[in-house]
Amino acid sequence: MNYMNFALRWQQCSLPLVAILRGVTPHEAQGVAETLLECGFTYLEVPLNSPQPLESIAIMAKTIGSKGFVGAGTVLTEHQVHQVAEAGGQLIISPNMEPSVIRAACELGLISMPGIATPSEAFTALRTGASALKLFPAELVTPTIAKAMSVVLPAETVCLPVGGINPDSEQMRSYLNSGARGFGLGGGLYQSGISLATLRERAMAYRHAWQQANQK
Repeated sequence: MNYMNFALRWQQCSLPLVAILRGVTPHEAQGVAETLLECGFTYLEVPLNSPQPLESIAIMAKTIGSKGFVGAGTVLTEHQVHQVAEAGGQLIISPNMEPSVIRAACELGLISMPGIATPSEAFTALRTGASALKLFPAELVTPTIAKAMSVVLPAETVCLPVGGINPDSEQMRSYLNSGARGFGLGGGLYQSGISLATLRERAMAYRHAWQQANQK
């Protein structure tokens, strides 16, 4: 899905935050997916360096059904793209900008979110077929840098800072004012082994911060 079509879909998302579930296990997958869905999260990412990630993706995809999108993070090769698709995944998220991975995702009709940190990487990713851009790591791609890139990128481009994003409305607002359209949330939201009650508490904190950041 190219970036213009994805932008239309993303606009329909009431909570445009990607939950990065590094370390989640198949045993936890259903409960984690149900909890996040109840909190409004509809984009779930299982990094491929998690235990048995393809099994977790399959479970989550079945749990979420048509209510959201599930896929993989840390996708580095074309072969992994095909594995994720076979497991029922719809998202292909990478820490880097690898054209062959983007093309493979496009060929399978999947959503491609490569990691980029420079305008050159951003334009190459979009030209190759990326759906959205993961600004990674956000600790390096500051709001000032994000704003400079947003000025030259196509207006429809969905840019998502990832890395060090806290449930802090001021931090979120600074990125939103610089052209970001949402965020990817990692360790601040989910850590391996946390209880569903803790996950719910953290998810709601992020949801509240997002709502506060968007108040005029």
